[in-house]
Amino acid sequence: MTPTQLNGSEELLSERLQFEALLSDLSATFVNLPVAKVGEKIEHGLQRVVEFLGFDRSTLYLFSDKDGRLHQTNNYSRPGINSPPAVLDDILPVWVAIARRGKMFFISDPDELPDDQWREKEYCLLMGGIKSILFIPLSVGGNVLGVVSFVSNRSKRTWPDEFIQRLRLLGELFANVIERKRAEQKIQEAFSEIKQLKDRLEVENLYLRDQLELEHKHEEIIGQSTAIRNVLRQVEQVADTDSTVLLLGETGTGKELLARAIHRLSSRRHRTLVRVNCAALPATLIESELFGREKGAYTGALTKQIGRFEAADGSTIFLDEVGELPLELQSKLLRVLQEGQLERLGSGKTLEVDVRVIAATNRDLAQAVKQGEFREDLYYRLNVFPISIPPLRERSDDIPLLTRALVKELGATLGKSIERIPKKSLDDLQRYPWPGNVRELRNVIERAMILNNGPVLQLDLPNDSAALQAPAMCLAEVERRHVLAVMETTGWRVRGRHGAAEILGLKPTTLDSKMQKLGIRRPAHPSEIP
Repeated sequence: MTPTQLNGSEELLSERLQFEALLSDLSATFVNLPVAKVGEKIEHGLQRVVEFLGFDRSTLYLFSDKDGRLHQTNNYSRPGINSPPAVLDDILPVWVAIARRGKMFFISDPDELPDDQWREKEYCLLMGGIKSILFIPLSVGGNVLGVVSFVSNRSKRTWPDEFIQRLRLLGELFANVIERKRAEQKIQEAFSEIKQLKDRLEVENLYLRDQLELEHKHEEIIGQSTAIRNVLRQVEQVADTDSTVLLLGETGTGKELLARAIHRLSSRRHRTLVRVNCAALPATLIESELFGREKGAYTGALTKQIGRFEAADGSTIFLDEVGELPLELQSKLLRVLQEGQLERLGSGKTLEVDVRVIAATNRDLAQAVKQGEFREDLYYRLNVFPISIPPLRERSDDIPLLTRALVKELGATLGKSIERIPKKSLDDLQRYPWPGNVRELRNVIERAMILNNGPVLQLDLPNDSAALQAPAMCLAEVERRHVLAVMETTGWRVRGRHGAAEILGLKPTTLDSKMQKLGIRRPAHPSEIP
């Protein structure tokens, strides 16, 4: 062996050892590397290889899980070298087809390319005159992830087999790192999905538990009157759509029961109906209740909370007493209705939700719009399919059916058996104006059954003689007199068992507000009179 050959062999050996040291160093870099830093380290690795081997550019492409195309993920180019395109499929169809098969390919001179690779030849010219290029497949377990390319613009390169084998080792290193990154990302995504499902399940369970405490034992809507049949016909027409429904009616007419019927007949019936009473939620908390909050969104927000719209994703949300929603939150509700988007309190991240909205109110929303108390655009967005629920006094024919159904239901709860209801009692019930509607009827029946000791139900209507003989009066006055009568009966006790709130079927806070609105005040005790 001549001195020149000896020196050449020593240089090749030295170069090989240096490249193997580079690979070893790169491999050590990726050990226990956090997923978030993998992309940054791959790019740095491409730079080191380009500078070590004298290339001008090296680019890593991966096949996308979304569209199956070859997308650029990492690239290093020397100064003055054109950056590669983001997607290769339409630009280099032949080379991409070879890459899909997991085959390596290279060229030393674009002029040697066959005619069917004319696009590839044009690409080499457009990219600043590529003189040589090599594509190494990235595959793990027979699954082709993508390719890594090495480009020379300044000089033509030959591709000796020993040289290619070294670059194959680099390709295997990148492939393993990318596969590990993907696996860890899938695990993190799975954990994140499990966490989201767990949070939603916990919220749904809370709503289910709340609803079990409410009086929803009556799943069937009782009635055969023309008025109620018309309502049920509208329920059937709209139930299987995703249209927003607005239920209109006085307090106690059964708006929530109808909302449940719509949900039960819809394609969303397999998910929980989420109920929100907009009047019962404090103004300071209603935004976080509806749209959720991030930890630290405000003082006292110690944990993240999923809002009720987020919990109702894929299901139906029932917004009871929607007319009481504060003006400042109506715009956010409008956004959810129009775009299906919301943001948690304290977060700038937009969340997409698919929620069917059923709203209910006993207010005249059109009048509220004129008075500036309700947004006009929100009113029209809610009023897509309005259903007006008749008050009980307009469907008196249903009262005997309702009474018998309530007696049967409450008898099972209270452990009492009623065999007969006197016709006079039923006639009295039908003549009574029922300002509290079905809810008031239920309370009257329940009170009568608690006091009843025999098989014949004895009914005592609240102020029945006055109600039957009194001249016509406005609904507010009828309601005021009824609430006042119940308060006097309970000794002005609002809360607790057999308190006025329970008898009227209202929450204590709602009854407090109603009394204030109706101008009802507890009379002063004699000891309090000066």
